[in-house]
Amino acid sequence: MFGNLGEMAKMLGKAKEIQSEMKRFKEEMPNLEFSATGMNGAVKVVVSGDFAVKQIEIAPGAGNAPELAMEIQRAVNTALFSAKQNVQQRMQEITGGIVIDLPGLM
Repeated sequence: MFGNLGEMAKMLGKAKEIQSEMKRFKEEMPNLEFSATGMNGAVKVVVSGDFAVKQIEIAPGAGNAPELAMEIQRAVNTALFSAKQNVQQRMQEITGGIVIDLPGLM
């Protein structure tokens, strides 16, 4: 009987550790940066780990408006995908491979 209590105490300790790591990571997310480029570097987009667009750079003479708009969209989506992949990987590391879907985190 007491052996099970010991296991439960370990699980609760691990849960608190995971909770603490997740809180720290959530605080770090806005400071993480992911970037993508398009049009051979003429378009660069930087997004944060909390999936906000932080910066869009467009080189002078980058091209016509429709092509430029498409490249910006593509670069934003690529950078956001990279951010999401990184966040998911980090969450799995924190939770020991347990997949957790937390509202407001991703």
